[in-house]
Order: sequence, then C-alpha cells, then structure tokens
Amino acid sequence: MIQVPRDDRSVIGQWWWTVDRWSLGAILAIMAFGVMLTLAASPPAAERIGADSFVFAKRQFLFLPLALLVMLSISLASPRHIRRLALLVFCGSIVLLAATFVIGIEIKGARRWISVPGLSSVQPSEFVKPSLAVISAWLLAQSRTERRAPGYLLSTLLVGGVLALLVLQPDLGMSVVVAAVWAVQLFVVGLPMWVAGFGAVAGAAGMVGAYFLFSHVRSRFDRFLDPSSGDNYQVNTSLEAFMNGSLFGRGPGEGTVKAQLPDAHTDFVMAVAGEEFGLVVCLMILCLFAFVTLRSMSRASKETSLFITLAATGLAVQFGLQAAINMASTIQLIPAKGMTLPFISYGGSSALAMAICVGMLLSLTREHAGLREAV
Repeated sequence: MIQVPRDDRSVIGQWWWTVDRWSLGAILAIMAFGVMLTLAASPPAAERIGADSFVFAKRQFLFLPLALLVMLSISLASPRHIRRLALLVFCGSIVLLAATFVIGIEIKGARRWISVPGLSSVQPSEFVKPSLAVISAWLLAQSRTERRAPGYLLSTLLVGGVLALLVLQPDLGMSVVVAAVWAVQLFVVGLPMWVAGFGAVAGAAGMVGAYFLFSHVRSRFDRFLDPSSGDNYQVNTSLEAFMNGSLFGRGPGEGTVKAQLPDAHTDFVMAVAGEEFGLVVCLMILCLFAFVTLRSMSRASKETSLFITLAATGLAVQFGLQAAINMASTIQLIPAKGMTLPFISYGGSSALAMAICVGMLLSLTREHAGLREAV
C-alpha cells in the first residue's frame, strides 16, 4: 500500500490529506455498483436493437474511467479555478442547449440531445446543472458581501433563462432540479420571508401550469394518482421486479425485468438491482448516495467562505436530488420521470456531467478550503 507522508507538500500530497476520503470512497463504491449493474442490465437492451450484447457495457466502461479521471482532476483545483471552470462549462453548455432547438434530435417528443459521431448523443442540460450551481453561488455570495453588487438580480436572470430553455425542450424534471438547487442556495444565503413565500407560490403555480400546458406531464400525474387511468406498464413491471427480488435477490443474471423494460439499463436500473440483488443491495446504494449528500452538506456548513458554502451545498443537493428522483419514480413514490441514477445508469453525458459535479464538490469540501480561496 502506498503511503503519502503528511509533510508531503506536492499537489497530490496536499490533496490526499485535505480531500474528504470518506465521500471519495463512497463515490468509488457507487461507481463499482454501476459497473456491476451495467453488466447485468445492458445486454438485453443491446439485443433488442440487434447490436452486440455488450455494446452498451463497453461504451460505459469507456465513460466511467474517463469520468473518474475528470472527477479526480477537478478535485485538485482551488476554489478560484472551480469558478473559472464553471464559467467555461456554463457558457459552452448554454450554447449547445440553445443549439438543440436547431440541430437537436427528437426522442420521445423532446429535443434534449445533440448527435455526436462516435458518442451517440450528448445532453447539454446535464452540464448546465453543476456549472450553474457554482456561478449562482458566486453571484449570491458577492451580493451578500458587496451590497452594491447585483448578484441576486443576475442569479435570477441566469436561472430564469436556463429554466426557460429547459421548459421549451421540454424537460420538466431537469427544470425542477435546477429550481430546487437554486431555492436551497437562496435559503442558505438568507431571504426575507415574503420573498420565500412568493417563490413557493410561484413554484406551485409553475407545477399547475405544467400540468395544463404539457400533455405528457398531465398524463404522468393522472396515472400516478389513478393507476387505472392509463398505461403503467413500466412502473408496474418495476414494482413486480422488487417483489420478485425480495431481500437478497434472485442472483446475478437471473432477473427477467431487464428483458421486459426498454429503459432497464437507464431510468429503471434500480429495478434490475432489486430483482437480481435484492433489497439489501438497494439499501446499500441508497445509503451511499445519502452519505455523500449529507456529509458534503455538513462539511460545507462549517466553511467560513460563503461562496464555498453555497456552491458545495448546491452541488450536494443536486447530486442527492437526482438520485432521489430516479429511485422514487422507480417505486412509484412520485410520478414517473426519466432521470438517470448518477454513475449507475447507462449514459456518457450523465457520467461526465456528474464527474464534473462531484469533482467540484470534492474540491470545495477539502479541509481549509476557505483559507485556499483568494476572492
């Protein structure tokens, strides 16, 4: 085993003794579960399209090491460099997000992807989320420390613009995540109660408006409230898979749900985990996501830099909320929503975007991060 001396002043040495090694270990464990479930869930999906059984697994095994490299590289950066990286990623992803309306490919009635030769497709909105959380945190922190800085206004305009683009795609699930992260940051920075009340009313009005404006949203809510009102094949099959798996599962490769669900390797990957590995493994995965989210928020709350507190909190909430939405929709706790499970569901865009998110989170929650920042 390689030992890193505490007095090692190299970049790697300082990183090793300041990074949150518990969160890093939990993230690596999540990736390991991702490898296992990709091997279990992807072959039937590949066979349905007439491809090699392990074509999705091979692609994912290219994306995950790349995502790990990106995550570790970003975690070495200082808070100043994290801000700069966030700005670059945000500008690039906004351009691509707008381009989806012109050159985007339509899948299931939504234009969220841009076709890239050799990479299948890229979803720009995945990269907007982590970069926007960091930029919004910086604007809100500047507005709080420098009273004349228009941070609140600029943050509102940025988030509003991103939400408008997401709704036009349409991508209501991603819109909810972006709005929720921003709302948490506003709560942490401190707002008058009337502003918080207005925001809550506006959010509720937005949900009601989405119900009446978008037929697919109305259909999902109606089927959630009244399962007999429409086709609930995917959710019902997913619930059946969990019941079949019981506590310890049927065993690797013994599940049948992956051959029945078109999205078993992406949105419903937890159904495969439940059937083949049982409730115990599902709870382990749930605990890993909860551990990373809560521990990161705890470390962020102890920081002296408001920017780091806001940015790390936003990134942690984003990471945990996306996982919660995926798992909750799989067992019908909320209306069905197509959202990947970080580092476990198949998808290159999701893996790389989450690598950026978690890399920034690990960087900002390193010990004495506030002392390393020069604002």
